[in-house]
Amino acid sequence: MLFSELVETSEAVAATRSRLAKVAALAGLLKRLDTPAVVSFLIGVPSQGRIGAGWRTVGDLAVPPAAAESLTVAEVDEALGAYGTVSGKGSAGRRADLLAALFGRATAAEQGFLRRLLTGELRQGALEGVMLDAIASAADVPGAVVRRAFMLSGSLPDTAVAALNGGEAELAEVRLEVGRPVRPMLASPASSLPEAMAELGSVVVEHKLDGARIQVHRSGSEVHIFTRTLREITATVPELVDLVRAMPCTSVVLDGETLALTDDGKPRPFQETMSRFGAQDVRELLLSPFFFDCLHLDGQDLLDEPLRARLTALRTVAGPHVIPGVQDPTPDAAAAVVDASLAAGHEGVMVKSLTSSYAAGRRGSAWQKVKPVHTLDLVVLGVEWGSGRRSGKLSNLHLGARDPNGGPPVMVGKTFKGMTDELLAWQTKALADIATEDHPWGIVVNPELVIEIELDGAQVSPRYPGGLALRFARVLRYRPDKDAADADTIDAVRALLPGKAPGVGTGGGEGEGESGGT
Repeated sequence: MLFSELVETSEAVAATRSRLAKVAALAGLLKRLDTPAVVSFLIGVPSQGRIGAGWRTVGDLAVPPAAAESLTVAEVDEALGAYGTVSGKGSAGRRADLLAALFGRATAAEQGFLRRLLTGELRQGALEGVMLDAIASAADVPGAVVRRAFMLSGSLPDTAVAALNGGEAELAEVRLEVGRPVRPMLASPASSLPEAMAELGSVVVEHKLDGARIQVHRSGSEVHIFTRTLREITATVPELVDLVRAMPCTSVVLDGETLALTDDGKPRPFQETMSRFGAQDVRELLLSPFFFDCLHLDGQDLLDEPLRARLTALRTVAGPHVIPGVQDPTPDAAAAVVDASLAAGHEGVMVKSLTSSYAAGRRGSAWQKVKPVHTLDLVVLGVEWGSGRRSGKLSNLHLGARDPNGGPPVMVGKTFKGMTDELLAWQTKALADIATEDHPWGIVVNPELVIEIELDGAQVSPRYPGGLALRFARVLRYRPDKDAADADTIDAVRALLPGKAPGVGTGGGEGEGESGGT
């Protein structure tokens, strides 16, 4: 397949807001799929992941474009793969030569696509749902079958190849595989604890921890631990590996949360927990696990079993490490769980249907989160220079919500509140490193950093493109565990408008750092 065909399809997808039109354009290209890299490129990432070519590398590249189209997708994929493997003495020069050779064969439109692909600016990383629909359409198979295979494999390119080569039969062969992470089940905000309980019927009410989502896999003595984004962190958390290895089973897959605790059992700041995921001195700050689901136990897959059965299995294997909660509580007992969770320093509670199966990767109503404050996970679009005691620091953040149709983030407000001096210093350096435009007032940045914002709600406003603005927004923390594709959508912000906003007990975040599948 010519690379130009892929670029043209990408442009067509970006040019329309119609989901049906996006699906049709992608499906038309996928029917002629000849390499999985087609899918990788269209969702905005090289098939090899990050290859080390960022803003500075691409920005310094000045190569005249080719006059005619000649590159194939496979050739581009091969060139990017070769770039990522270069190392050692003189590697910078060899990398520069490889990239210049690739760009020299690319037309102006193709060069533009490559620049956006390598710098994360393609704006199609959030098109996962659209791509799944396109795969189903191109292969003429049910969407539910495609989604389940993707949730179990964790790979859109692999799912596309299976669907287009083997259809529904090959997709149905994709199973939970111990050692390969499953996309986690997610939760939705609840209007209130009583409403969630009334909607779901038979439920378990559990503490909602302010930690980092983990998924644990064990087969014999081999243990793997993954984050919410399916990144493996096994080597950095040996205390969790030892704990799982000692469980009374031969194989298990657990979903849970981990966090660092103080001496009196209260949660430490979220950033301290996240620092362990990349730490070298791993024994300095120990993590404690709390598990809330069991997806596999001793050779039996439990994904399709009701939660009540999965919790029974969980207690047999992880008893002392099961997250606190009460099954089938009375209203008073459920309220007591909320009080206990907040008193312990946690965020609120999760309310989960005991009859629900594990819907990997899906955000539905079977799991609902109840929090006492509104929070949203937004992306940083830019930042203004501070004044007064903040002079010389990048201070006032421009915040964007994700466009669910894959367009650029939609600006919904600004804030400079809630920042410590330490955070300001870190932010000034970190945002400068991803700047794409310099202005007298500040900088525009690549929208890749996710930040958790606490707010009082939203209001209608013509000031920002989304037609609304955040009310009394303040920074809680940056979320290094999340990608821009994990940020809350503009629809989640609109749900906080007067007359639409859920009452006490709403949280908008959806990420690795929120327990119980948020």
